[in-house]
Amino acid sequence: MSNVPADLLYTKDHEWIKVAADGTATIGITDHAQAALGDVTFVDLPKVGATFNHGDVFGTVESVKAASDLYSPVSVEILAANADLNNSPDLVNREPYGSAWMIKVKVKNPAELAGLLDAAGYSAIL
Repeated sequence: MSNVPADLLYTKDHEWIKVAADGTATIGITDHAQAALGDVTFVDLPKVGATFNHGDVFGTVESVKAASDLYSPVSVEILAANADLNNSPDLVNREPYGSAWMIKVKVKNPAELAGLLDAAGYSAIL
């Protein structure tokens, strides 16, 4: 069974988001997603300042098995992209909820968070 931390929100597309009190958030892919992908070999992330609406593709993860689009869980502005993934994309397999975060963002429409899944809801779809 996949690791599903209780302090995160999730999408049906297997992204997670952790929202801070100041309205910023960190986004990555779930343990289930990295396991399904297999060994991650490349991560393509957006530039700082880019904006994405809920459901937009913000990047790509490539593995030995497949390439998979990354979807924005909510409308965001990119504050940072994880440069460590350029040289160590395998962090995604080892630390999907830790050092392999993908982007740090400003949440543009906090009301969209209500449409995401909690840990129990995400676990139920796995």
